[in-house]
Amino acid sequence: ELHLVESGGGLVQAGGSLRLSCAASGFSLDEYAIAWFRRAPGKEREGVSLISTSDGRIYYRDYVKGRFTVSSDNSDNTVYLQMTSLKHEDTAIYFCAAVIWYGTDFSGVADFGAWGQGTPVTVSS
Repeated sequence: ELHLVESGGGLVQAGGSLRLSCAASGFSLDEYAIAWFRRAPGKEREGVSLISTSDGRIYYRDYVKGRFTVSSDNSDNTVYLQMTSLKHEDTAIYFCAAVIWYGTDFSGVADFGAWGQGTPVTVSS
């Protein structure tokens, strides 16, 4: 069974940093790409970043590009999202998902294998 667990969320001041983790079990990171999504209070869910460890593809949405960095450690089957220069508008629940990903951006996400439970990030202004 595919399983994902996020951790690392919390309260941080604007301009600060956090590192989120997405621990995968039941599958290898070579089998699925990992997508990070977020849902801010009162807003729709939006994509943040994608990583495919099988071929090295990485994608960031414009609103996090240059501030967030996604990486993976295949030895412990974990994907990380390093978030720096955080802004109040980054406040959201962050989710990771195992996805089938073609192409170069979120339009290429073809299927979802599993979702994590989410980890909350609150950025105080």
